[in-house]
Amino acid sequence: MKQIFSTIALALIALLLPVATLASAAEEGNGEHKEGIDAQGIIFEHLGDGYGWEVPFNHHKRIPLPVIVWGSDGLHVFSSSRITGHANGGVWRDGNAEFKIAGKDSPYKGKVVEIIDGKEVKPVIDISITKNVCGVFIAVLLCVWCILSVARWHKTQGMKGPRKMVGAIEFVILFIYDGVIKPTLKNKAQKFAPYLLTVFFFILIMNLLGLIVIFPGGANLTGNIAVTLVLAVLTFVITNLFATKHYWKEIFNPDVPWWLKYPLPIMPIIEIFGVFTKPAALTVRLFANMMGGHMIVIVLTLLIFIFAAMGPVVTGATAVVSVIFSVFMLLIDVLVSFIQAYVFTMLSTLFIALGQEEGHHESHEEKAVVPQNP
Repeated sequence: MKQIFSTIALALIALLLPVATLASAAEEGNGEHKEGIDAQGIIFEHLGDGYGWEVPFNHHKRIPLPVIVWGSDGLHVFSSSRITGHANGGVWRDGNAEFKIAGKDSPYKGKVVEIIDGKEVKPVIDISITKNVCGVFIAVLLCVWCILSVARWHKTQGMKGPRKMVGAIEFVILFIYDGVIKPTLKNKAQKFAPYLLTVFFFILIMNLLGLIVIFPGGANLTGNIAVTLVLAVLTFVITNLFATKHYWKEIFNPDVPWWLKYPLPIMPIIEIFGVFTKPAALTVRLFANMMGGHMIVIVLTLLIFIFAAMGPVVTGATAVVSVIFSVFMLLIDVLVSFIQAYVFTMLSTLFIALGQEEGHHESHEEKAVVPQNP
């Protein structure tokens, strides 16, 4: 019972911390600008990438990350604290080169730029370990730990059922494999299960980490369309790389009336277009749902400070309503994190299964090869 209460308490703290952190950031913004807060700036600061990891309740301090850029005179590697600090005006001299993070009025806003003859120039190559990149590394390590913990248990304990965290992870694995992958892919389930299960856990971990503002959480990974695009492209490559001849035949010469194929290839064009709309749908679906959830929580919290000018009564009432709705939306986001990981995995499984379809001729040949008892 104590463990249950402690778990609930930790969960509530984790859910309330984003609200408190956003409130702290808004107060800092309000202190700097007496006429109001920069709501847009605060929203994009929390949803965007960065060259450091924000410290909760103190947005003037950041956990430094390595900056790796190829400038005009070669490779430069230095800590992001050199260009995010205020001691040197945000400009760092590395040898003969000077670097800074571009301001709001710059076309390279938020990016590391090199100052050459007083002008801001974008480095030729920027492979810095930003907050999102570091968040991806953390998610990968957690994903590997989750899977290997189950493998390690069965290696030492045999078929004995695991408990606690390992048992929960195995339950999720069996739920996805027996409920989604195996019924859809049938005899080819084992071939694609490693990829599909990895995608599910990777997305789930990234979603949950995005709801926690304390390091190692806080990176809005699945709310970054570049991350979701890479995952969708992986599904696209696997679907088409391992596709059967029947799959390609149905794309370029589908089984439809001839006037839909000749003289104008109407159906082949539609089928080819559909090949590329599938990964596009995967990309936008995951990105939009997770980005929308984060944005709603931030906007609800900022309502407290937007209505602050209307008096203490309105501010107090708005604060109570905003905090309640923010916590409610965070709880919904936890559920959405599981749902979106499940939906992405399910759609990926369906797309791969479409590429594994065999024609009637091939299926009859496979049945004819079955050996018979003498």
